[in-house]
Amino acid sequence: MNSSGSRPSRWGRNPFVHNLKLSVTDKITIGLMSVTVFPVRLLMVSFLMLLAWPFAFVASLGRSEFVVESQSWWRCFVDLALRVIMRAMWFCGGFHWIKVKGEQAAPSEAPILTVAPHSTYFDAIPVTFTMCSIVAKLESSSIPVWGTLMKYIRPVFVFRSDHDSRRQTVEEIKRRVQSGGEWPQIMIFPEGTCTNRSSLILFKAGAFIPGFPVQPVVLRYPNKLDTTSWTWRGPGAFKILWLTLCQPHNSMEVEYLPVYTPSDEEKENPSLFASNVRKIMAKALELPLTDLSFEDREVSFAQGPLRAYNPSSLLEFNHLVRRLGLKTTESLLKEQVSRVRKLREHQLSLEDLALFVHVPVSVTLKQVHSLFGQNEEGQIDIRHYVIALSTIHRPSRAMETLKMAFQMYENEDSGHVHEHELAAMLEIMLGVKEVELSMVFMSLDGPDTGKITYDELRCFIAEHPRFVQDYLDFKDHPRHFCVRPRNTCNGQTCDKDN
Repeated sequence: MNSSGSRPSRWGRNPFVHNLKLSVTDKITIGLMSVTVFPVRLLMVSFLMLLAWPFAFVASLGRSEFVVESQSWWRCFVDLALRVIMRAMWFCGGFHWIKVKGEQAAPSEAPILTVAPHSTYFDAIPVTFTMCSIVAKLESSSIPVWGTLMKYIRPVFVFRSDHDSRRQTVEEIKRRVQSGGEWPQIMIFPEGTCTNRSSLILFKAGAFIPGFPVQPVVLRYPNKLDTTSWTWRGPGAFKILWLTLCQPHNSMEVEYLPVYTPSDEEKENPSLFASNVRKIMAKALELPLTDLSFEDREVSFAQGPLRAYNPSSLLEFNHLVRRLGLKTTESLLKEQVSRVRKLREHQLSLEDLALFVHVPVSVTLKQVHSLFGQNEEGQIDIRHYVIALSTIHRPSRAMETLKMAFQMYENEDSGHVHEHELAAMLEIMLGVKEVELSMVFMSLDGPDTGKITYDELRCFIAEHPRFVQDYLDFKDHPRHFCVRPRNTCNGQTCDKDN
């Protein structure tokens, strides 16, 4: 991992994992606080949240989703009351003082605030200070009490699994920022998910598509013990609440950076706009950049006996595929497998790969091509590409990828593949190199022929859940797919019919 805040780190520490280690002193402190301060804090926090609910409920009645009502005296009173109640709630939770640096820009100057790193639900603190609108998951609106408080700040809801909902979200953001300050500012967490604050992951483009000035806002939790981070793998929501309320004091810093006005090029290229803002925020935070994104978490956390042992090469491949704008579907994978089976030669040059995936030759495609082992003519085995594509598309369904790989390699009459062909499949799927399968073939029933069918392998893996750990030997930590071209077997040309 790079130490500089302005240079990208490839993968480094997994930002989606938070390992909380408690010392003996920490355990004693938490034990004492759990039976003394914690119950009082929890009671006060719950009471203040319930106290805020009727204010938010009444103020939200009869409001239009498309028109901002005038700020009457009673709405101003409700807004002030909610700010006071929410600040008291955070105080009771141990956030006794919150350091604020810089000044918040006016809505007419910067209609969007981009906030990072997003690491916990305590990131709601600056939202309650400013009463800015936010972009939130649609499911959040149904949470008792909290959902009503969210509706008060007029959020833009998004249903993540619905691509049309995402488009509508971007259109709604555009409509609001073009109001000339009539609507409240929108506070957006462009990372799109929570991390452990070890780096800044890739920003989603939604906040930058409108092409309006944004004000970057960085968050810090300078606590000795990190009890706040809520990641995909680590302490759960209630444990975080419990541990945080058991701390004598919880520190937080909010820093408003100068407004960033996009250039004409950035207005035309939201990804460039997002990247440049991310670099500024990383520099202010003194954090490295990482090329991981919200979508990469599935590859990182895939489960099963054939999950990626080292996902570095697969994550790199996933990143490049997204940059190419390639959309992977089940039907596309089936189509590509069918096309591969009809090919007389599976070795493709860069130009051949461009024709196969229907994109022009580019620097990014060249990087994809260079990820795979090449023969003397600089060609790659297209089957390796398809296996990698299937692996990142359905990382938790590795057996389906394995079956698809067999379809591309197997002898049409017997359904078997050779040992070196299976090794090539597994090297791609596991993200490792030089897979040795001798223990597998020696453990199979019957004589060792150096060949195996999908059904035989499937049954063997089902009987041995620790298949990778107990039966495979390989080298770890490749920076790219290290499948070596295997055009010969013991000096002789390989014949799939042998």
